Amino acid sequence: MQVTFPSYYNAFSCIADACPDTCCAGWQIMIDDRSLKKYRRFQGTFRNRLHNDIDWEEHAFRQYGHRCAFLNEENLCDMYTALGEKSLCRTCKMYPRHVEEFEDVREMTLSVSCPEVARILLGKKEPVRFLTYESNKEEEYDDFDPFLYSKLVDARKVMIDILQDRDKKLDLRVGLVLAIAHDLQVRIKREDIFSIDDVFEKYQTEKAVQFVEAKLSEDENYAFIKKMFRNQYLMERLRDDWEPHLLEAESLLYGDIGCSDSEEQCTKYKEQYAKNKQEFHTWLNTHMPDYEIWYEQLLVYFISTYFCGAVYDGEAYVKVQMAVVSVLLIHELLMAQWLKNEKMLEMEDVVDTVYRYSRELEHSDPNLNLMEKLMRRDLLSWFKKDE
Repeated sequence: MQVTFPSYYNAFSCIADACPDTCCAGWQIMIDDRSLKKYRRFQGTFRNRLHNDIDWEEHAFRQYGHRCAFLNEENLCDMYTALGEKSLCRTCKMYPRHVEEFEDVREMTLSVSCPEVARILLGKKEPVRFLTYESNKEEEYDDFDPFLYSKLVDARKVMIDILQDRDKKLDLRVGLVLAIAHDLQVRIKREDIFSIDDVFEKYQTEKAVQFVEAKLSEDENYAFIKKMFRNQYLMERLRDDWEPHLLEAESLLYGDIGCSDSEEQCTKYKEQYAKNKQEFHTWLNTHMPDYEIWYEQLLVYFISTYFCGAVYDGEAYVKVQMAVVSVLLIHELLMAQWLKNEKMLEMEDVVDTVYRYSRELEHSDPNLNLMEKLMRRDLLSWFKKDE
């Protein structure tokens, strides 16, 4: 089996109680069968605590106030303190490591839902590289199309190479990647997998660059951005403070929520948004000139993590859209924070926004599924000519 991982993978080390948040609150922590059997058979002085604070029917640790029962007031794990690292279940040992499995391939990533991972990734100036090694472990998967998977891997590499081409403006890179994913989706739908290589060649020509640049210049995305932002209210809440945070951000960005005022008033909100956006970009260029590198790293993160999952559902375009919309929403949330801070932003604000957004999306299967459903419904419609 081939194992892949990003070049910053081994830079991570848990900072424990120095972390600004905790990974042991806000979501249910499931226990693998092997660990569950170990806890059930435990005979030491910690036995009563284990038996009382595990939901044996749900195969999960109990929660009190949305916090794991073993999480103490110092945000440290009582089980780890009492029994050591070997006592931890697979979920607790793995996080923030994330695994995607394919036939003969295991892809390891670090989730930016962890503040320390977000800090590492956002502080990385050079383009992310992906390393591999061979493992003796072998797995077999039913209903796996190795040929489609190989083409998805090729497509992902082309898209990441484009995203990391810093000689091009970021919006052009994003447009090219969306165009590739769109045309790739058309061929998957037609079951014309053999022509996928033509898509890669097409969007590496000057003609394709000019086509995408023209599409970008005519795009008016205010209504789309606002709609995508409000779609977040449809999602499952993992943290109680997330929806108030969204409501405050929406008001700062788009004016009165719902815009039930006159058309003239709504137009004023739109004009103010455009003014704020321009000023925010000017401020970023002056005070945080690496912000496009952050967005590049996040796009590569989302695409490298989720894109090849299209081998199971055929939804290649949706997964790229999810990556682009996620970075777009992070940008909107950062602009709202900048406005709230009286037009100032610190790196802590950026890390905070990234990991909190990731937690709400990536740690809920219903939210990931809903996000993909919304992407299918509200397709980015720049590239329709091949359909």
